[in-house]
Amino acid sequence: MVLQFKEAEKRIHDMLVFPAFNLSVEEGQVIALHSSVNVREQLIALLLGNMKLSQGEIRINGGNPGRNQDIGFLFLQTGLYERLTIEETLQFTKRLHSSTESIQAILQAVHLEEKRKVKIRQLSYSETKRVQFACLLVQNPTVYLLEEPDQNLDLESKRIYLSLLQQLRHSGKAVLLLTGNLESAITAADKVFKLDDSGLLPVQMETNGDLEESSEAEKEIELSQPVRFEKIPTKVNEKIVLFNPPEIEYIESNDGQSYLHIKGESFPSVFTLAELEERLLPFGFFRCHRSYIVNLQKVREVITWTRNSYSLVLEDAQKSTIPLSKSKMAELKEMLGIK
Repeated sequence: MVLQFKEAEKRIHDMLVFPAFNLSVEEGQVIALHSSVNVREQLIALLLGNMKLSQGEIRINGGNPGRNQDIGFLFLQTGLYERLTIEETLQFTKRLHSSTESIQAILQAVHLEEKRKVKIRQLSYSETKRVQFACLLVQNPTVYLLEEPDQNLDLESKRIYLSLLQQLRHSGKAVLLLTGNLESAITAADKVFKLDDSGLLPVQMETNGDLEESSEAEKEIELSQPVRFEKIPTKVNEKIVLFNPPEIEYIESNDGQSYLHIKGESFPSVFTLAELEERLLPFGFFRCHRSYIVNLQKVREVITWTRNSYSLVLEDAQKSTIPLSKSKMAELKEMLGIK
């Protein structure tokens, strides 16, 4: 067990941040913790050794956090020296950690070889984040702690990021993602957990059994569901608000509660995701993932990140991205008449 939380609990005065939980991140594994900013900041402080647990312990390769070279951090804020070039930044990092890693190979891995002489201040935000990841690769720790690693990244950088995660898996690294974005967690991680003051809860990911059940259920819906016109009710401040199906961009299930996403806002639904799937199938909605239903009329682009990782980009103002599972990709292609 490379990174281990044992009965880890944190309180601040009388406020419970998170109750005691157990979690292990093994070699070659990418685990995501979906949490609030407050929980995320507390976890980072604990792993840095800047704060202590109220009870329990955290072990990194059998040792304690704090000045532990076995763990490397990718923070939301880059903290790079803007006057240095990319190459100078990596050379400085290499000396700092007495690393033997090849800077040339790492520049190629983050696709910045041609910009090695460019100063940090002249880079785009996404390129700067790739330099930050490159510094972590130079350090070459056993455990990688990534804080909101793909937040605001352009598509090229997100593809590179997911490819780097795959390389870390193959090289036996243990990766812990901390994010408030469920789609990001599902797309990148092997397992996803939610951590809050209720404790550590697994976010259900699709299995072959789940997919077979879903497929059978969809067949039953197709056979029994007549075309009908209806509005979908939601609750807003104790009021019932009705939405026409075409208004809905996508639906997300979180902790058993379904949320309708409409023009950048989310509204809690009175129906479960399965019930909404049944009601909305005649209106061109598609169950793209265990936790998501999408209005296909709102989809602008289908993105392939890796061989087994896909997302749908919507045409809303936020250009929202939602996960598309591998089996659903095949089903979507069939629906669209693509071979």
